[in-house]
Amino acid sequence: MRIFIKGVDTKHIVKDIFISGSKSESNRMLVLQKLFHEITIHNLSDSDDTHHLQHALSSQDIEINIGHAGTAMRFLTAFFATQHKRTTVLSGSERMHQRPIKVLVEALRDLGAEISYIEKEGFPPLKIIGKQLAKNKVQINGNISSQYISALLLIAASLPNGLQVELIGEITSIPYINMTLSLLEQVGVSAAFEDQVIEVKPFKDVKKQSLVVESDWSSASYFYSIVALSTVGSSIRLSSYKKESLQGDAVLAKIYEHFGVETTYEANSVVLRKTIESNKEPLKIDLNKAPDIAQTIAVTCFGLGVSCELLGLHTLKIKETDRLEALHIELTKLGANISVTNTSLHLRTSSIMNANVSIETYNDHRMAMAFAPLAMRVPLEILDAGVVTKSYRNFWKDLQQIGFQINKV
Repeated sequence: MRIFIKGVDTKHIVKDIFISGSKSESNRMLVLQKLFHEITIHNLSDSDDTHHLQHALSSQDIEINIGHAGTAMRFLTAFFATQHKRTTVLSGSERMHQRPIKVLVEALRDLGAEISYIEKEGFPPLKIIGKQLAKNKVQINGNISSQYISALLLIAASLPNGLQVELIGEITSIPYINMTLSLLEQVGVSAAFEDQVIEVKPFKDVKKQSLVVESDWSSASYFYSIVALSTVGSSIRLSSYKKESLQGDAVLAKIYEHFGVETTYEANSVVLRKTIESNKEPLKIDLNKAPDIAQTIAVTCFGLGVSCELLGLHTLKIKETDRLEALHIELTKLGANISVTNTSLHLRTSSIMNANVSIETYNDHRMAMAFAPLAMRVPLEILDAGVVTKSYRNFWKDLQQIGFQINKV
């Protein structure tokens, strides 16, 4: 499906939007629920990734295909490695088979797991023969995807001796590691993170409890961008959010002050208000702890004519696509003066903004959603627009609620 999208005619917006639960929190809670059956979950994400994970966790099939769901691939690799005497063949989409998983597999093998590569060394698909993992110490590089680390932490309390994870070198995406540890503590698992070492005790008694997933801050980023690109006085209320969030992407509230967007917390909602015109000073920010919002910020800056230097983006090379290169190609088509390295993005102000450009999405949900708010400035065509279901099933409907004109082809 491709769509033609045009922004709100008045550029003045006042709207309420409900966003489903965080994909990151939902996926972690689902693994914990499978390990500790006393848990019930409310406000789960409606994303494809979460649906894939739910199906895989409930399936008794030997062969399980998780499509584009990278989080599911990492978490399930660790989970199935602990399922005694169960054999699982874990595969995904063509792109998933190009995304490295060797670091996690090696860590699990160090704990005693039996995992082999079916095709290319270091990449899915995997054959996993579940075993009881008695070892309780492992080392893993801290500067790789935090999902590898979280995958280990989620199974840690189910191991007979718990687990001590030593992180080597600089640590990337600490908020996501802290999210995992906070959820473990919520279900009654004892965990500690000191210096470079995380220690998780084996669970003794997980009490029956109900957990509520906070709505997704990554999804909120697109509405921050819309408000930033709208006129002063515009506002969007998003539910359900809390000020003390476990999600690293909640840093949006602070970052978007640069663009004149004020965030206030009311009950279980956040209200985004355009209070002043955007600051035209260049934005320089290290997104090491929140790389998933880099695409949104880069497009917002381009739309507002603000130069930016976004750092700490090395993990974007191994996402659904090479997101840095994808941003470089698509923003250049729109007229941007942009350059990228393996770890950063540099955007300079440009007087050009080409209309009716076709935006490739590269099987990446965040490419489609990050570029959509730019329709507030120029009409766009978004190719393979259905890719948004990976994380945000109702995205295009919610934009239509706001007043965007969307024609499907």
